[in-house]
Amino acid sequence: MFAVLLALLALLLAGVAPRLMARLVWFRRAPRPALVAWQAVSLAAVIAALAAAPAAVPYLRERGWLVFGMAAAVTLLVLGRLLLSGHRVGTGLRAARARHRELVDILAAPDDGGRADGIRVLAHATPTAYCLPGRRSRVVLTQGALAALPADELDAVIAHERAHLRGRHDLLLEYFTVLHHSVPDPVRSPEALREVRLLIEALADRAAIRTSGPVTTARALMTLARGQAPEASLAAAGDGTTAARMRLLASEPVSPLVSAVMYLYAGAVVALPLTLLWLSWR
Repeated sequence: MFAVLLALLALLLAGVAPRLMARLVWFRRAPRPALVAWQAVSLAAVIAALAAAPAAVPYLRERGWLVFGMAAAVTLLVLGRLLLSGHRVGTGLRAARARHRELVDILAAPDDGGRADGIRVLAHATPTAYCLPGRRSRVVLTQGALAALPADELDAVIAHERAHLRGRHDLLLEYFTVLHHSVPDPVRSPEALREVRLLIEALADRAAIRTSGPVTTARALMTLARGQAPEASLAAAGDGTTAARMRLLASEPVSPLVSAVMYLYAGAVVALPLTLLWLSWR
């Protein structure tokens, strides 16, 4: 019984829950607790999938080693799919970033405007800004961005990209990309990855607002909206989320009580599969 419940829970959390949560657009007004909630749902789905087979063992003990072997095989299959997806996604992203970082360092000189190290300027007319995360992180700007952005807007853009690097948002996005590719196609839902990408950008926008204010940040986003950035990077704008982020900049943040409820929801979601597994072995 508990094994069936855990299997159904894994399917619901992987396929149905993301579609329902994506409709709660007010979640976006609290990006940090919303990201915690999305992580909780994904983690609970993984726990439920890994725990479904072990939960069946107590009810089929009379069948001996056959049951243990089948349970172990199913669990290892789920775990192996996750590890394989993690290896492929992680290796691909890091290789792409390393290649692009080398090209940026060759083609661009460090910004000579007196700013911090790690900023590179490319000779391109389109206003674009993005960051390349990792141990040798870079903030990349085009000459078009330097020409189009006043000093306060440029400060907002750099604060946005620095927030990505400081918070290691790339690891969070990589985690959800791994889960997205490890879930079978009939169950897979694109909503989680899309919402997490938007929430990460909204969180970095908050850092830009603290530096330059919402109006200046919004103007900078509009200027950069037509730019394009490499797939393995995190861009300030031009990634298809600009319109939604502009609406978030104009909206009021949720109350601390609502944020607390979102954190409680995240904790309850993670506790559910663990509780079912514990009950199955009582």
